[in-house]
Amino acid sequence: MKNTKFITLCFALLFFIKNDVWAQDTLFIEEPQIPILTDCSDNVLYRLRIDNSSGNIRIFNGITILLNKAEIRKKIKSIKLYYAGTEALQNGKKQMAPVNYMSGHNAKNNRKSNSSYSVFLTEIKHPDTKISLLCDKKLYPGINYFWVSIEVKKNTPLETTFKTSIQNAYADEKELTLSYTGEKNRVRRLAFGLRHTGDDGSAAFRIPGLVTSLNGTLLSVYDIRHNNSADLQEYVEIGLSRSVNGGKTWEKMRTVLSFANEGGLPPAQNGVGDPSILVDEKTGHIWVIAAWTHGMGNSRAWWSSHDGMNKERTAQLVLTKSEDDGKSWSKPINITEQVKHPSWKFLLQGPGCGITMKDGTLVFPIQFIDSVHLPHAGIMYSKDHGQNWTIHQPARSNTTEAQVAEISPGILMLNMRDNRGGSRAVAITSDLGKTWTEHSSSRKALPEPVCMASLLQVDADKNITGRDILLFSNPDDTKNRKRITIKASLDKGLTWPKKYHLLLDEEEGWGYSCLTLIDNEHIGIIYEGSRAHLVFQKIKITDIITE
Repeated sequence: MKNTKFITLCFALLFFIKNDVWAQDTLFIEEPQIPILTDCSDNVLYRLRIDNSSGNIRIFNGITILLNKAEIRKKIKSIKLYYAGTEALQNGKKQMAPVNYMSGHNAKNNRKSNSSYSVFLTEIKHPDTKISLLCDKKLYPGINYFWVSIEVKKNTPLETTFKTSIQNAYADEKELTLSYTGEKNRVRRLAFGLRHTGDDGSAAFRIPGLVTSLNGTLLSVYDIRHNNSADLQEYVEIGLSRSVNGGKTWEKMRTVLSFANEGGLPPAQNGVGDPSILVDEKTGHIWVIAAWTHGMGNSRAWWSSHDGMNKERTAQLVLTKSEDDGKSWSKPINITEQVKHPSWKFLLQGPGCGITMKDGTLVFPIQFIDSVHLPHAGIMYSKDHGQNWTIHQPARSNTTEAQVAEISPGILMLNMRDNRGGSRAVAITSDLGKTWTEHSSSRKALPEPVCMASLLQVDADKNITGRDILLFSNPDDTKNRKRITIKASLDKGLTWPKKYHLLLDEEEGWGYSCLTLIDNEHIGIIYEGSRAHLVFQKIKITDIITE
């Protein structure tokens, strides 16, 4: 008899769980780790879900939110509550949002809520440390969605962090059970949308590079993809954004490389893209390198560039130089004849940034496609401040976009995108690429979904911790370009402890990133994020190295 009652109870429990009977009085909460953009009037703070399949709940009355710092309220302009409708009956998924309430790919709604998808309910301006977003919203039979938006004041320092928590929620004047679908009370970080779709009339911005000049100026380069987000061959130019105050504000975009109607061809058959930027630490001069594709119709350059040397047949490697801290730039300097082997089908840089070694040698990462169409990554270097360049041997086959760091005097580490997938390839050279040795961390330590990444050496005498730090950023996933994460190694890249991982954006974007040291307390990162084509964040080094 007792066993029969127990079995009956188990079946009842399974029924309740399977049919979400207990979920009828529950508010499901998702707090995504995505950046809060200071240039946007809406940012997702929470996504909310109420299951009213039974029809027992009539009215949603609102929620109460707590802010963890009293001083943060002075930096918040408003917090809003939106209703986002219902879920299709045939869906059957327990998603937390039926659509993206704002899209990084919609020029009309990339800085504010899309009114097609959300109904504004209420707003608290200049909130206190405890706020109540109250409403009397009639619920639809089935799944109902709400979301909470936050807007911060535009002059708020980007290194500001804060936490919030939902204290309680009510429906039909009764308190709901709160259930988080992921982590709660997360540290939220601010960012600036450096480039959004539609800015300056361009469809897309991609492939970020970032450096800090000897004057402390931040310089970011990227593709201006005028017509769409496609790779070369297309109408692509190299843009540059410049900040003289550590990323607080940015000057109007400059175009630093463009071939327009060269040779009488249309701009879409004169594209130049995938930039990398380098500061000569001895002279202060700044170099940008990019690939120029002339002709080739409008097919992808990866397949349409061929062996040979002239511009009608193969992509050209071009440089431009600034001697005034990035304000003005030279005419293009074509170095294809210096460095390309005639049998290679495509030679281009590793996008992101190059470095100056301690002895003054300038180094850019490169990639090339050989005569049998197999890609390789390596480096090119200059011993005379950019007048002449040399390429020796590649580091590894079937690799492409790479970044380089000098981890010890004269020792270069090349961190490579590996087309085999799953993790990054890493190699070491002590003779500028004449010979290479596979690093012990290669294909083991750093997961990747086949994507570009960033590598930055920060010496002990240049940062607040007093320790040598090797920093790395990429989408921390083996399949999808999501979870943009900064990682730190204190042993020259042998290990990357999880305690030194900092997640910035968990949702999907194009995934490219580039790091720079801003000052001895902060690093900067620009990445292709979920909320804007190019996102800039300023991070305290002690937020990564926490002990």
